[in-house]
Amino acid sequence: MARTVTAHLFSSVNGVTESPNEWQFGAFGPEEGELMGRVIGPVTDMVLGRTLFTEWSQFWPSMPADDPFAQYINPLRKHVVTSTLEGDLGWNATRIEGDPVEYVRALKEGEGGDISVGGGIETVRTLFLGGVVDRLILTTHPVVGVGRRLFDESVPVTRLELLEAVPTSVGNVILTYALRPTD
Repeated sequence: MARTVTAHLFSSVNGVTESPNEWQFGAFGPEEGELMGRVIGPVTDMVLGRTLFTEWSQFWPSMPADDPFAQYINPLRKHVVTSTLEGDLGWNATRIEGDPVEYVRALKEGEGGDISVGGGIETVRTLFLGGVVDRLILTTHPVVGVGRRLFDESVPVTRLELLEAVPTSVGNVILTYALRPTD
């Protein structure tokens, strides 16, 4: 059975997904916590872009062992989309060689639990539009953000299927999408 691949990003109402720490204002309620637990529970592998991998690999391994996210992220197998990092990446990480879409397609057919795509924007966009992300979850905050969008003007018209929409008690809406199957 193929493994499920999920990407989760925070989004502003106008589609900004870059640097959510600058505009989400800590809006995290019980529904967001339930979603995180449900989505990350079965994950054994994470796909990361180079920038996010570099930032997280310098931060999370040094966090206290009882930190809940450190307990989750540190033991995961990480797969890094990069053309610049060389040598041993450390932190239980493997460099993705070749086409990342084909790599993740093969990873889905392998052994293990679910796969999370942790970012960045180009990595999520490439894998989602490449058809290997099964669920794209956007936690949309009631704010107009400034920054880069997941789907900018470089993306052609692409039809999506809404799988779930959950309004939250802190004013967010958690939207789960898949690529709409072509007829």
